[in-house]
Order: sequence, then C-alpha cells, then structure tokens
Amino acid sequence: MRVRKLLGTILIILLFITLTSEVSGETQRPLVVTTIAPLAGIIKDAFGDSVEVVYIIPPGADPHEYQLTTSQIELLHKADVIVTTGGHLPVEKKIAELYKEGVITGKPLFVDDYKRNGFRYLKEHWYNEKNNPHGVWVDPYNALSIAKSAEEALIERDPGNKNLYQEEYRSFKERVLAIVQSYRALVQENFTAVIQMPPDQYAIEWLGIKAVASIKPEEEVPAIGVDSLVKTSMKTSMVVYTRESSEQLKNAARELASKSGRPSVEVSVFWSDQPYTEVLIENSAAVVSALGRKVERIPVEGTDVTTYVVLSLMVGLVLGTAIGVVLKK
Repeated sequence: MRVRKLLGTILIILLFITLTSEVSGETQRPLVVTTIAPLAGIIKDAFGDSVEVVYIIPPGADPHEYQLTTSQIELLHKADVIVTTGGHLPVEKKIAELYKEGVITGKPLFVDDYKRNGFRYLKEHWYNEKNNPHGVWVDPYNALSIAKSAEEALIERDPGNKNLYQEEYRSFKERVLAIVQSYRALVQENFTAVIQMPPDQYAIEWLGIKAVASIKPEEEVPAIGVDSLVKTSMKTSMVVYTRESSEQLKNAARELASKSGRPSVEVSVFWSDQPYTEVLIENSAAVVSALGRKVERIPVEGTDVTTYVVLSLMVGLVLGTAIGVVLKK
C-alpha cells in the first residue's frame, strides 16, 4: 500500500513538472531588440504578442552619436534577434563587433539580410546620387523586407513556432500592401518635392513623388539657406519636413513653403510606441492631401484589410484610373 501511494505521489509530481514546463515553454517569447523605436514599431505591428520587443536608442537621442551602455550590452546578450537600420549607426557597428567576438549570440540583421528580401536604398538626387541610409524604414517596401528578415530569423531561432511567425508576417504584408495600394492610387502624375532632411525621401518616393532638393543635404553638411532654394521649390509640388526635427529646421521648411507658395507637409520618421501601419497611413494621407486629393483617414484594426480595399475602390471611382490596380489585389 505504501509503495502504491509513493508511486502515485511520484507520478503526480512528474505530471506537475511536465505541465509546468509546457506552460512556461508556451509563455516564453523570443526577445527582439531593435536599435531604434520605429523598427520596434514595425516588429510589434508584424508579430504582435508572439514576440517581446525592446529598443535601445531613447527617443530624442541622436542615433549618430549614441553609444551602448553596459546594461544594453547585457540586454543584447539575451536577445534572440537584433534588428538594425542596416548597420551604419555607431551602435550597429558595435553590435556587429560584439557578434563577431561571440559576446552576442542572437541573430543580428543588417542590410545584406534585408536586401535578400527586396530592400533598396534610394539615391540622394540632391547630393551626388549617393545611397541614402537615413530613414530607410519609412518606405513600406523596406519595412516589409525588414519584417520578412525578422520572420526568417525568428523561425531559425524558434522553429517550433514557424507557422505562427509566417502567419503573422503574411497578415502584416497584406495590411501594408493594401494601404500602399489605396494611397498610391491617388498619385497618378509625376510630382516633385523639396525635403527638409534625407529621411523624408522615404516617406514620399514610393508614392511617385521625387525629392529634388534637401534643406539639409546630409548629416555632416550644413543646412542650405531658405532664399537659395525658393526658385527650386517653386517648380515642385510641396515642401516636406519631419515632425521630430528641430524647431529651427521645421521653421526653415515652413518659411520655404511660404515664400515659394507651395504646401508644406509634416511627416513622421522617428516615432515611438506606435504601430508602423498607423504611421504609414498618417504620412501618406498628409502627402496626398497636399496634392489636393480628398483623403479619408482609415483605421488599422487587426488583420482586416477590407477597409483599405474599399478605400482603393472609392479612389478608383473618383479618379477613373485606379480600378485596375485594385482588381489586381
């Protein structure tokens, strides 16, 4: 009798241990560390509660000057996947070094990883046609390439949840492309713009609006005087500036718009704690509204893309030219 009771107790303990292990295994989520907040917005929007997401560089800090702290290196050591803007920031160069040294064991993602999934640099038309590494994540196609690379890295680290990550990415892709389709249908001509800084280029060129000049041409180059850009601005469709930039630069963009008689457009590039699709809608609506197009703001809810497709149909009826684009969807 005692032996039976003892065996029964042992079985109960073993069963409890097994169930506890299974539960803890189910609730443990991969840790994704991003270098900047907008990348965290992309990953959270794409993978939701299936991953834990933390970003390193605080909002408002200069990403070109920021250095890793000891606690952040410890955080990176725990990360399963590390998402960078491509690798050009000092923090990201340090991450590459730490990974090479074996200090970091998680998978860091750099520009070569993104390029395999369709990532592209735009050319700085105003600055010797060099590749523009600033604000690449704002472009919806680049955002998709970053999310796709993260999906692949998550599957590599956690193959048991492969179907989950694939489904989450598929839903994100559908939502992003539906938004792209809706707003791109509103821009049927070749427009141009003067931008405040290089990152703004990625908010407009996917819409078919070419950035021909920049008030601040590059990070290391001083801003150009407003008066010297007035003639150029008068030949364009708008002046685009960044919500998160300094008041001095914002005022310069507004002054240029006023003197050239062009509409000014405010976009977000360095946002924090906001889903990527919401920012994409806000930026796109602001840009196409400046072109005189009637825009209805559309909500982002779950994985339902019906609202976006309906907007596309409405746009097609108004313009009489976009129905073919919608039908392809």
